[in-house]
This record gives sequence, C-alpha cells and structure tokens, in this order.
Amino acid sequence: MKEIYEPKFVEKLFDKMSSSYSKMNYITSFGFSERWRRQCVEEIEIEKGKIVVDLMTGMGECWKHILKKSDKNSKLIGLDFSTEMINRANKNKSKFKKHSVDILKENVFDNSIANESADYVISGFGLKTFNDEQLGELANEINRILKLNGKFSLIDVSVPKSKILKPFYMFYLKNIIPILGKLFLGSPDTYRMLGVYTEEFGNSKNVHRIFNKLEFEVEYVEYFYGCASGIKGRKIK
Repeated sequence: MKEIYEPKFVEKLFDKMSSSYSKMNYITSFGFSERWRRQCVEEIEIEKGKIVVDLMTGMGECWKHILKKSDKNSKLIGLDFSTEMINRANKNKSKFKKHSVDILKENVFDNSIANESADYVISGFGLKTFNDEQLGELANEINRILKLNGKFSLIDVSVPKSKILKPFYMFYLKNIIPILGKLFLGSPDTYRMLGVYTEEFGNSKNVHRIFNKLEFEVEYVEYFYGCASGIKGRKIK
C-alpha cells in the first residue's frame, strides 16, 4: 500500500478525477460533503481582515464558506499540487472577484508560504492521502505557517464506528462509488481508491495524536455519526 501515498500517485489520481470530483463528492455523500466543508470552516470562526490558507484546496470547494465573512483586508491562499485541480480552481476564482485570492500550484511540503504568516489554516478532504510520516510533516508545516494563536480546522471522510452503519457505509464506498465512477469517468478503479484511502485512514484520531505532539491545542471532531471526522486547534507557542 506504500505507493498510494507517493505524491506522484496522488497527483495523477486527482488529475484524473478533476472533471467529476466535485459532482461525485456531492452525489456520493448525499450532499453531506458540502455541509461538512461548511462545518469544518465554521469550527474556527474566521474573522475579517485575516489571512486564510486552504491546503489541498482542490478546485476551491471550501472558498465560499471561508470568504463568507471576509472584507477588503482579508486574503485567501489556496494551495494544491494537482495541475487539473489548480486549473479548475483558477476558473472558480472568477466567482470571487471582490475578494483577494491567491492560488499556488505547490506541494504542501515544499511551498512558498512565509513563516508565521497565516491566521487560519483549513483543509477539506486531503488527510486520507497521507501516511503517518506525512501527517507529521503536515503538522510541522501548519505549525510553521501559522501565527501564534492561529487556528486550524481539518476534515476528511471516515469509517463510522457504528456496527450497523459501518458495513453499509464501507460497502457503498468500496462497491457503489466505483460504479458511479465508471458512469462519470469510464474508470471504476479511479474512484475505488477513495474507499481504499478511507479504509486505511479510519478516522482523524490518529491525526489528533500526531498533531498533539506539537505546540497545539487540539480537539478531535466527528460529523454525522463518524462518517466524517477531523481536528481543530490553535497554535499556543
């Protein structure tokens, strides 16, 4: 399973999914993906006039929630390394002409964002593509770019704990979603990977454990009976 965490593998996967990813996310989550993104952003109560970094920004699905309370002094930086996702993010940027939005096509582990420059960090549905070592690097990177007392909120699809819900949910992820992927892309294997990543990921408790090693206040958060989970927190030193 080691190869599924290689950056090139992940980049190619999301390049392939880019044309249908947003639609598939909405359909396969029965609309919950949009709600979870909104809830993830609302966890940290973003204030006006601040700098927000959206890591693994995709095509900018979280932007409308991030920019809801922004003003002329606010700034959003979206970062992703998928060429096709970034192309779609640039198109999406036209919807936010009144806002300051910078888009960076960079790897999260090798980016140009300045030290201690961000007031907030957001990430929606990117955690599952990292192994433990990479999650440690992600924690270090968020620590690097956040200002003192800066806040972060991260979320991803998870395996629910319920003995009733879990088998149905995982069957859906591993069997039904690939069929939908074939309908949209002609490639069931591409969307099959979402189930593979989710099963390996489990939930965000391991992310909480890794982030808790650094100078963060960290809280584990669950959404809809554990079908999604994440962490939120603050840089305290």
